[in-house]
Amino acid sequence: MKREARENGLRWIADAYGTSFTLVLSEGLSPYELLCRVGAEERHIVALTRSAAYELLLRDEEDHISDLDFLDWEDEAAVARLTSAGFLPAPPTSIIRAGTVAGWAYALEEYHCRTGTYLAALSERGRAFCVHRNAKGFSRIGYARHGDVVTSFEPCLPHLTNSVPAEAALGFVHSGDESAEAEFLRFLEGEFGIHLPWNETEEELPSAAFT
Repeated sequence: MKREARENGLRWIADAYGTSFTLVLSEGLSPYELLCRVGAEERHIVALTRSAAYELLLRDEEDHISDLDFLDWEDEAAVARLTSAGFLPAPPTSIIRAGTVAGWAYALEEYHCRTGTYLAALSERGRAFCVHRNAKGFSRIGYARHGDVVTSFEPCLPHLTNSVPAEAALGFVHSGDESAEAEFLRFLEGEFGIHLPWNETEEELPSAAFT
């Protein structure tokens, strides 16, 4: 993976989130608005790095919190905040981390696709996109505008498209030269000039836990 792609594009997400991921882009929202629209309470939003979120997702409930590298387990206020927000003691089903880039809010979610079910609500101020790849390698892409889902499609299986075909809705056709999600991320880069720095997504971002 080229350094330029990791820092300036979107395609790197398909490689950096190797197993399963969801990326949502929502025009005109703040990261906090995005998280609240998918069911988070603002008072329970906590700033987390990607590595911290990963630790919380993969831990066993029986593990002592001292095993968490990012957390000072003797910091009672920090432990209480993570507990009240649903990150502890049981591992959450999903953690959604959100940020902002060039007028868009974005959300990154490993393993699950909670954000994708709220695509219509995330598009009320403009456009919203959802790019999801599951653990079996299948991709699903959604596009909504002003509160309505325009299309939802599996790039490799166009007969599974819901509503308008991707070519008619967006001018996108999967060529098969690279993975479906990588190709669509490349498409978003070119069409909308969206460039999400890799290093920013690794740092602390507003995050919400869901069970």
